[in-house]
Amino acid sequence: MNDEHKQKFQETIKWLEREYAGIRTGQAAPALLDSVKVESYGTMVPIPQIGSVGVEDARTLRISPWDAGQIAAIERAIRDADLGVSVATDSTGLRVIFPELTSERREQLRKLAKAKLEEARVSVRSLRDELMRGLDRSEKAGEISEDELHRQKEQVQKEVDVTNKSLEAHLAAKEDELQR
Repeated sequence: MNDEHKQKFQETIKWLEREYAGIRTGQAAPALLDSVKVESYGTMVPIPQIGSVGVEDARTLRISPWDAGQIAAIERAIRDADLGVSVATDSTGLRVIFPELTSERREQLRKLAKAKLEEARVSVRSLRDELMRGLDRSEKAGEISEDELHRQKEQVQKEVDVTNKSLEAHLAAKEDELQR
């Protein structure tokens, strides 16, 4: 197994991290706004590219745009994104306020997190299957010996196991975050 394959496993982990960053908890997380695009001078750009985003308190983010003329566009983009947050504007920027999570909403978010984990697992399994088929073809073509085939298959399985453990750890961290 080469570095390119290891990179693909790492990309799956990174994908899950990004997905989990977008799952809103009761805590204010600037990463939630990373995927919100604002129309700025004719192009769609993420909020962090047109202003600074900071945590004001546990449930409030402060957005300070570099161009005060963008405040209305940012507010509209956040409302259109339907993130379940409220937005308050003032002369220097916006406040994004996160409401407390209900136990029902926490359960919905936990189910969503588990569904995202399953998507990541499916991706890992398909990559493993693809690698195993490639190894079998190489062995049949006489490119590698039977011993080498088994050694490489074990190496692939070890990488799959390490990746799955990492994915599980991300789920556990997200579930813990949802409980707070």
